[in-house]
This record gives sequence, C-alpha cells and structure tokens, in this order.
Amino acid sequence: MAGTLVGLHDSGAMWLPDEHTLVVADLHLEKASSFARRGVMLPPYDTGATLEKLAEAIDAFEPRRVIALGDSFHDRNGSDRLPAAYRAMLTTLQLGREWIWVTGNHDPIAPVGLCGETVEEVSFAGLAFRHEPRALAEGFAEVAGHLHPAGKVRRYGRSVRRPCFATNGERLVLPAFGVLTGGLNVLDPAWESVFPARRFSAFLLGEGRLYPFTASKLVSD
Repeated sequence: MAGTLVGLHDSGAMWLPDEHTLVVADLHLEKASSFARRGVMLPPYDTGATLEKLAEAIDAFEPRRVIALGDSFHDRNGSDRLPAAYRAMLTTLQLGREWIWVTGNHDPIAPVGLCGETVEEVSFAGLAFRHEPRALAEGFAEVAGHLHPAGKVRRYGRSVRRPCFATNGERLVLPAFGVLTGGLNVLDPAWESVFPARRFSAFLLGEGRLYPFTASKLVSD
C-alpha cells in the first residue's frame, strides 16, 4: 500500500516490517465490565484473553512500535476499571517500545495510568492510521478499524463467517482484535461508502492462515 510493504496476520494484526510496527484495531478491553454496569452480566474474561492474544502477536513480531487503532477500551472509563493484574500485563507489553493510542468513538480520551501517546490519527510511510474510514488524503493510503469487518462464504452446502481484513489497495480496514466483538458483514450496505461498487477483496481469518476472496465470492448474511 502506497509503496509500503504490509503484512496481514491471522490474528487480525497488521505488520509493517520496514517500520517495525504492529497495528491492531478495536481491542474493546473491559467490555464485559461495561455491560455489567448496565446490568448485563457476561463472563469477565475478555480483557485477559485479548491481552494474551496481543502478547502472542508482540512476541511473534517483536515490534518497536505498536499502534492501537481506537476503541481500545469499550468506554471512556474502561482504563479506570482495568484490574491491577491486567494493567501490569499491559504495562509490560508496552516496555521498550513506542505505543500509540488512536482515539475511537468508544474511547475518545487518553487511557488513565498507561504509557503511550494518544492521537486522533498518525501518518507515516505513506499511510494514514485512524479509527474510522473517511475521505482519503492525496498521497496517502488509509488504515482504519471501527467497522469490525466480517466475510461470509458458502461452499459445498455450508457457510462460514469469519472476521476479515477488507481492502481495495488504497484503504485497509482491520478486523476487531478483541475477543468479545461482533462483526459487520462486508456486503452490508453500510460498507458502500467505504468500498463503492464492492470493489474490494477480503482476507478471512483462519487457523494459521488467511483466506482471500474477491467481493463477488462472498455472500450476505
């Protein structure tokens, strides 16, 4: 993209080898505790599982920089509710590397008590990193999250629906990295403004690999 080598990982993370940068979107940490505050009880293990998943990606790539593309916490008070053990785990993951928190619609403010720089967006290597897709700037490709892309295929009488990367070469939307997140089918009308006329490809997350499909090979929910 924009002359920059981009790697897509089956965890849902994006890797920029020349920039030693790992990018993840939509962690939605402390989502279960956010629901609990509203009387909806969910198993309180989502934050730990998401951080373990993130730790595995960091161990695999050893990035010098990590970019979290917004909605890292499920609400603006999520970092306040972060249990001490998970806070320590996240702090350990941040040690020795640059950490950039991109603000999202769920977490529009900087997380409390955590290291890292908080920005609305950041650009380098011909790529603009932001939470929500919007008009492309001249000379830059876009990397975004927010929409939780998911692709569905039907083969041999069975259908499979998986989180996915979605891209047209100028724009890349990352799947939600958090373990307690849903997905919006990339053929939903809400995607029309992001990828007009369904000119995009999807890379569905699988066990140990990605499965590429053009939009014409996907099916709606």
